[in-house]
Amino acid sequence: MIDRTLLSALLVALVAAPAAHAAMFEAESFTLENGLQVVVLPNHRAPIATQMVWYKVGAYEEIRGKTGLAHFLEHLMFRGTKETPAGAFSRIVAENGGRDNAFTTHDFTAYFQNVASDRLPLVMKLEAERMADLVIDDAVVVPERQVIIEERHMRVDNNPSALFDEQLDAVLYQNQRPHDPVIGWESEMRGLETADAQAFYRAWYAPNNAVLVLAGDVTPERARQLAEQYYGPIKPHELPSRVTLAEPPKVAATRLVMKSPRVAETRWSRAYLAPSYLSGETRYAYALQVLEEVLGGGASSRLYKGLVVDQGIALSAGAFYDPDTRSLASFGFAATLKHDVPLADFEAKLEAIVKTALADGVTADEVERAKSRMRTGAIFAQDSLSGPARMVGEALAEGRSLEDVQSWPDRIGAVTLEQVNEAARLVIHDDFAVTGVLLPQPAS
Repeated sequence: MIDRTLLSALLVALVAAPAAHAAMFEAESFTLENGLQVVVLPNHRAPIATQMVWYKVGAYEEIRGKTGLAHFLEHLMFRGTKETPAGAFSRIVAENGGRDNAFTTHDFTAYFQNVASDRLPLVMKLEAERMADLVIDDAVVVPERQVIIEERHMRVDNNPSALFDEQLDAVLYQNQRPHDPVIGWESEMRGLETADAQAFYRAWYAPNNAVLVLAGDVTPERARQLAEQYYGPIKPHELPSRVTLAEPPKVAATRLVMKSPRVAETRWSRAYLAPSYLSGETRYAYALQVLEEVLGGGASSRLYKGLVVDQGIALSAGAFYDPDTRSLASFGFAATLKHDVPLADFEAKLEAIVKTALADGVTADEVERAKSRMRTGAIFAQDSLSGPARMVGEALAEGRSLEDVQSWPDRIGAVTLEQVNEAARLVIHDDFAVTGVLLPQPAS
């Protein structure tokens, strides 16, 4: 399955895609009587179609002590239904020339298939079956639980960067769900039982808690007919209340240091809690995206030019920020140091660049060039087939609207210099930052 890290990288690569894709593909949205929202994004350049089903449930809805349950259920969705035997789902898709996968985040769980357009009815039938008739019993739960534990060992425990990132998130977020990893803590994963998975499935997997996105060689009329045929008969049910977790104010700076013999060069990061599209001072989300581009977006950004090009003390340097989350987001800086550069010297020079930006402000020219690059990126991103489905699906699954997605370039274009500098002063406070240093550990 695709993990959150891979998904985030893909979404960052497509960050400018929403509006351009939606407008280009003439997005049409309608809702079935059972509450399933359907979005159609026609693109007839090739006889290929993408189906994505997004459930508005992720690790955010897990009960304390049951971390990893949402991701575990994602795995179990491939095990079998009353109509399709265990293990047959992906085999049938592959035999028909398609590919399928799924991913879980704190905010949602999504399943997709890319197939020839004449196979779209087949995969819609299969996906509708597991929305309503998934088989969850000890025979599938026990072996699959070991699979997710081994996945954790491979993706996290045996990966120093992933393991360290997990620790950093646990410090940055004291109460909100990103404190806990989507894949789960191993001690809690081992306690996930059949009854846990059954209850989670019955509670959250319903048409009125899902978004169906169809992209590619499909018309809105055909999409409506197929959606009514396969998903229409599934009954909705009342959903549990959602718990909104508040993040307490940061009152201290934190520094984490980790050493590993599998790390070749020092990796440094500094993160700050920041507003997202849906949490905190949300009006700053677009300005923070522009600020990220100014400070760390490519070879002309302040961090890359200053630390990599001009001073030659880093192999890479940039900024990070992703507002697509129900919780608070993180804004920050990251770099990989050259082997012989003292850490204290590097930190002093990076901090000098950031402090100058805060004290003097970024410039109007920097902001306009950043906005131009971001809007240009939206145009190039239009060549993607699955990109629009991902961007629209994520937004709707998180509680945003199709209009939010379509208007992204206009909202970026409307960001002012004053808003960017105000956003920087709002977020960047080293007294409340989480700094991480991942160091090589020489052989003894």
